Amino acid sequence: MNAVAPPAPATRGKKPVLVTGGAGFIGSNLVDRLAAEGHDVLIYDALSRPGVEANLEWVTRRHPRRVSSTIADVRDSASLAAAAREASAVFHLAAQVAVTTSLVDPRADFEINLGASFTLLEALRQRGGVPIVFASTNKVYGDLADVELELEGGAYRPVDPVIRARGIGEDRSLDFHTPYGCSKGAADQYVLDYGRSFGVPSAVLRMSCIYGQRQMGTEDQGWVAHFLLRALRGEPISIYGDGCQVRDVLDVGDAVEAYLAAWRRIGAISGRAFNLGGGPANAVSLRQVLAHIGEITGSAVETHYADWRSGDQRYYVSDTARAARELGLRPARPWREGVAALAQWLRQERAAPEPASA
Repeated sequence: MNAVAPPAPATRGKKPVLVTGGAGFIGSNLVDRLAAEGHDVLIYDALSRPGVEANLEWVTRRHPRRVSSTIADVRDSASLAAAAREASAVFHLAAQVAVTTSLVDPRADFEINLGASFTLLEALRQRGGVPIVFASTNKVYGDLADVELELEGGAYRPVDPVIRARGIGEDRSLDFHTPYGCSKGAADQYVLDYGRSFGVPSAVLRMSCIYGQRQMGTEDQGWVAHFLLRALRGEPISIYGDGCQVRDVLDVGDAVEAYLAAWRRIGAISGRAFNLGGGPANAVSLRQVLAHIGEITGSAVETHYADWRSGDQRYYVSDTARAARELGLRPARPWREGVAALAQWLRQERAAPEPASA
């Protein structure tokens, strides 16, 4: 999804662009792009996810004069508000990112995902005119249990021909499931309403499955990178459910383009939500991704199956028509090409041993 859009807005009075979660997977790629375009960037990150210190070191080494950082938790309201007061724009990516973790500690999930978002919005409301682009999730649409599915070629597909062709659109009713769905969904709605009620320039991107370089994939989040890392090390992979569940996957470079396009066009799109994913052309089941990984590595991937997890969607594919039209996005990178590129990057950067070819 390469964006066709005007240049990003000039940073106001040389104030930095604030990226919460800027040492994370998507955040570090976004910071790298912002700095490369000449923007000063402030990363706000607690460095709580294993391995993100390497992302922070990577991006600050590449842009030592452009990138600074505040190492703090988003639950530190005073620190977060202070960072927002110095920002020319905010990309709010910091979050508790796993459904499973939200079920174990729902209070922390609430405080990180909703409480911190409210703190940011209040700081921006008091300043006036500073835009915010929020990283939301497809989980705001619930488990989509009412969408009738059929099994076809190892993948669930909608029976409804319109959904099958286009995916799930932004006009779909919201239906929050699990504490994670509730906290992210409520933050999603607060961001949109602060645009309506208080004139805070705001946009929401409801992301599907983003993958790509600098991703620290785990069983709970970042499954494409997790599958690749396990396969490259010759380790088995656990599948929750039957592996026929379908997602639309999107390369992180395309996701970054969408975030920048939302900022560039914030005056026209403020108060709007957009689905962000690979769309029907990049809709793929877990089994199909595993088969492709087997082709990349030269050997079949060992898999173990377990019960479905709470709130898991058997099918989710983004209808990307609104984002393409209003953000000026071109078609996404084909998933086979992107997954192969991620495998190559992991081999080089993570030094993951390759199993012998079959």
